[in-house]
Amino acid sequence: MLERIREQIDIVFERDPAVRSRWEVISLYPGFHAVLLHRLAHWLWHHNWKWLGRFVSQCSRGLTGIEIHPGATLGRRVFIDHGMGVVIGETAEVGDDCTLYQGVTLGGTSWNKGKRHPTLGPKVIVGAGAKIIGPIYLGEGAKVGSNAVVVKPVPPGATVIGIPGRVVEDEHHQPAKTDTRFTAYGPTDDDQDPLILAVQQLMRQNEALAAQVHELSDDLSALRKEQGQNRQEN
Repeated sequence: MLERIREQIDIVFERDPAVRSRWEVISLYPGFHAVLLHRLAHWLWHHNWKWLGRFVSQCSRGLTGIEIHPGATLGRRVFIDHGMGVVIGETAEVGDDCTLYQGVTLGGTSWNKGKRHPTLGPKVIVGAGAKIIGPIYLGEGAKVGSNAVVVKPVPPGATVIGIPGRVVEDEHHQPAKTDTRFTAYGPTDDDQDPLILAVQQLMRQNEALAAQVHELSDDLSALRKEQGQNRQEN
């Protein structure tokens, strides 16, 4: 247990440059508190102390602003940064070394009591305000951009942005190569967004057409001027 707590403190130092001391993590980081309280709530839930597990979960929600159902499964070294407004549903599973930012929802779309929430593989990063909905799987190292809404599975190492979420592709139309390095908020280079690339291509084509029209207009003006001079000479 103490080893798990030390891991949870160390991961804050790894992913948050603002942290200054272990005491600061222990006393002031709501994500740290939420994860530890969830461990207790989860244990109670799976030992048939359902009401008590929910009670601990609700106390944690009031203290941290982070709502994690006691039935949800969190892996090791899960980091919830800032945390306010994070909601993790009952059948959600969050893999080792995942990072969630404020406003993230791991939600369900079904009234059935079975698996209805997403599963995050190891090292997934979910940006602020993102919504991942349904019993879908996000592969290892996937990144979800801020405010994205993801309703379909995501391959390992890919970046998802937009509403509805779409996988960012490279120039060969293949998912971005796996990059397991930590990236705050799971951002992506806008230049790789296929919609932005399409708009940029249209803009370039429009500029080329405008240049051709301008050139043709100059040629037509020169031709009319030449014809006018010929009439005057005749």
